[in-house]
Amino acid sequence: MAEKYADIQPFGKLLNEVLQKNNLQKGIDRIAVKEAWEEIMGSGVMSYTRSVDFKDGVLSVQLTSSVLREELSFGKEKIATMLNDRLNKTLIKTVKLR
Repeated sequence: MAEKYADIQPFGKLLNEVLQKNNLQKGIDRIAVKEAWEEIMGSGVMSYTRSVDFKDGVLSVQLTSSVLREELSFGKEKIATMLNDRLNKTLIKTVKLR
């Protein structure tokens, strides 16, 4: 009877294997980073956010306000830390504000 269930694995482990085999993790990370930006920055910053993109450890955010861009540029490291904390893993290495 024990042999019958020897190959049973936790669902989370199976899901991670499927994500890695099908190269889906990068897409999921991109979505998670965008959602984290919205949650951390709030509606005030989001109203001036034109686009958010994440690729290869670089978060690129296009803002419509040069004043806000300048203000946020002083805290880029803190922004990356806050977002990584929210994501529970270190994905964001660099923040670029345009």
